[in-house]
Amino acid sequence: MENISHPHVPPPPRLTSPEAHRAEILENPLQTYLLGIIISICGNVLISISLNIQKYAHVRQSQRGSKPYYTSVMWWCGVILMGIGELGNFAAYGFAPASLIAPLGCVSVIASAVISVVFLKETVRASDIVGGTLAITGTYLLVTFAPHTSTHITAHLVQYYAVSWHFLLYLFFEVIIFCILLYLYKRRNVKHIIIVMLLVALLASLTVISVKAVSGMITESIKGQLQLIYPIFYVMLVIMVASCAFQIKFLNQAMKMFDATEVVPINFVFFTASAIVAGIVFYQEFEGLALLNIFMFLFGCLLSFLGVFLIARNRPKIKQQNQNFIPMDRIPGSRHTDKVQPEAKTSTYGSLAAKLMCNRAGQTDDS
Repeated sequence: MENISHPHVPPPPRLTSPEAHRAEILENPLQTYLLGIIISICGNVLISISLNIQKYAHVRQSQRGSKPYYTSVMWWCGVILMGIGELGNFAAYGFAPASLIAPLGCVSVIASAVISVVFLKETVRASDIVGGTLAITGTYLLVTFAPHTSTHITAHLVQYYAVSWHFLLYLFFEVIIFCILLYLYKRRNVKHIIIVMLLVALLASLTVISVKAVSGMITESIKGQLQLIYPIFYVMLVIMVASCAFQIKFLNQAMKMFDATEVVPINFVFFTASAIVAGIVFYQEFEGLALLNIFMFLFGCLLSFLGVFLIARNRPKIKQQNQNFIPMDRIPGSRHTDKVQPEAKTSTYGSLAAKLMCNRAGQTDDS
């Protein structure tokens, strides 16, 4: 009796020798490699366009002072474009190495600077030109000397990498460092920008690993080798969602405490470094890469870091008038403005007693 095979149902994942896994590591065709780069660049350009559209919508709504920004059609168009751009970045991890896709985030910074000058009429600075030149040069070196080999990301391969000794050791040290930083941040109240950005970077390394795993398994499933039936896919999906959520939480806290010109370049440098380390440790992307390629790749990263720092440094701020602010000389019914605001050195400053003093002062003036 003839045996009937089922090509669409892959065999259950099992742990084998490293030689068997190296057999799955194939040279990416040039078209596939370039496709990942193009998707990533297009996604980052869309993200920069969306950020500038949302910025323009905020400025226009603040000038009109009529409706909230979320009622603007233009603002929602920016949100949709950002979603498409992020999906593009997500898909790019399935075609190109993670150590290449993450540094290409500098394209978003370059495009945002160009768009802000052309459409938002911001002033071109010498640091923008120098920074853009360095970032473009660094991007060229990244694309040229990055590892051109990648794996077909299957559930079998992800499970093997997840229990490898070098990743478990890396994960152990990462958890220890994260707990120490979180203790300093929460318990010791150390609100330094490096502490917050390191927390984000440590979470970002898990995000990159899980995003590439999920994207790669979805790509293989679309090609015909179903990977979504394995538990490791959903484990990576949960890690991706959880790490992204906490990453956004710490980034929002950093944006509240520090200026964007500090947060943006530091976050780019730390995120890129963590993504490269994650790609090296988990996916072994630098295995077999020539020493010259490694040096030129790291040099390209350095140029990109410097370029982003110069572009983001001392960006002009758009001052928006607070519609809830009432000038002191325009308070209705107030004749003695010195009683409205208590002295800053008194014990009642900023407290409930200060608010009661303001209320009493208003009642006295009106009577």
